[in-house]
Amino acid sequence: MRWPLKLPRWFLAGLVLPCTLPAAEWVTAPPTAAELGAIRAEVAAYREKLGDRAGEPEAADKFLPIPPDARWLTPAEAQGAFAKMHGKVERLRWWQIGLDPAKLEHALREPAAIVSGSVHAMRAGLDGASRSLDLAREAGDFLAWAQAQGGTGVFPFPAVRGVTRDKAFVAADKFLERAEREGRLADLVHHGWTVDDLTDGGLQFDNGEAGVAMFELFEATKEEKYLVSARKSADWAAARPIARNWNYNSFSVSLLAEAFRVTGERPYLEAAIRKALLGVIPGQLTAGPHTGRWVDAHNARPAYHYIMMRALAQLVTVMPPAEAARPELRRALALGLKSRNTEILGPGAANKDKAMEALVIVNRSCAGDAEFLRESRSAEALEALGRLVSDQYRQGAAPLGPREWGLFLEYVVWKANSSGQK
Repeated sequence: MRWPLKLPRWFLAGLVLPCTLPAAEWVTAPPTAAELGAIRAEVAAYREKLGDRAGEPEAADKFLPIPPDARWLTPAEAQGAFAKMHGKVERLRWWQIGLDPAKLEHALREPAAIVSGSVHAMRAGLDGASRSLDLAREAGDFLAWAQAQGGTGVFPFPAVRGVTRDKAFVAADKFLERAEREGRLADLVHHGWTVDDLTDGGLQFDNGEAGVAMFELFEATKEEKYLVSARKSADWAAARPIARNWNYNSFSVSLLAEAFRVTGERPYLEAAIRKALLGVIPGQLTAGPHTGRWVDAHNARPAYHYIMMRALAQLVTVMPPAEAARPELRRALALGLKSRNTEILGPGAANKDKAMEALVIVNRSCAGDAEFLRESRSAEALEALGRLVSDQYRQGAAPLGPREWGLFLEYVVWKANSSGQK
């Protein structure tokens, strides 16, 4: 992920209208015809300019073939599969309260993944559940500290300068240099953390990942401090303007959908719907050779594609059946899933982590909707992807990141319990 992402001038113009909304104000009203029209017109013009190249990713897809004879992990195999990660996590543990963010070479999405994966492993009752919860609490307390240091409710990004060549940090360094030249650095950095992205939207990535993790940690522990932290991040996300990058907005859609699921407070749902309708769906191709993908080359990449699928899946899952926007969101989800799921069933997986996360969410939430799973090819795709990562695990690899691994193992146990398998 490039942070902040620089998109073509045409794309910036197409989102000027919704981006003029003040960042400190929640907007939950349905999009107006003028807002939608401005975005759709610009996207249509760009799509016409690209022709059949619309939806082609900026880097060629590389596929991992699905082993034809591989089989899923059994519940017995899954039982000890997350605990094997504990030692590696403990050695990695850089998240220490009081560290200097100006020297930090890691983003908050990393401890957020530890929180989330550990909570899923604990919920599944896997071996080492107590240690998993300890790791989740430790990482969660660090996230809450970093959030408090930032002081605005967002889970911030380290305001680090020149300590790593990681692409995200290099781009962030350039962003800070520009802010310094413009005399705005003091407004963007608090206690060594970047807390504002000047409507670019890049902060939505870590804020979304960490915010969802904190909601999950609250549900696992019932400790109010985690709910307070999670709500602060959701409130920040709800108040942000629509960004010029479809996948950035989707991180906030995920977070706001989770906030609604946990709290039941409708403003979170309305904010999530608005961001999805303005900031995610308009970029999706509904015709042509790459139907279901996103029009621009960056968001056509499989990882970002499935990040947006995850967001739409989470939102559709929590929406009441009679919600007016639900049919449109469900259609976009089905179209997007089918476009990339079909590839998993052909040449193989171009992405494992975010594809796994999206597909597990879809298959669990739509377990009773065989028509949707068939239409989107989600059951077949998850079955194939599960065989791939199971085979890799048996060969001694760590096939997924902590969040996705915990989620997959929980699904293995859930599926077995649902079917009566032992």
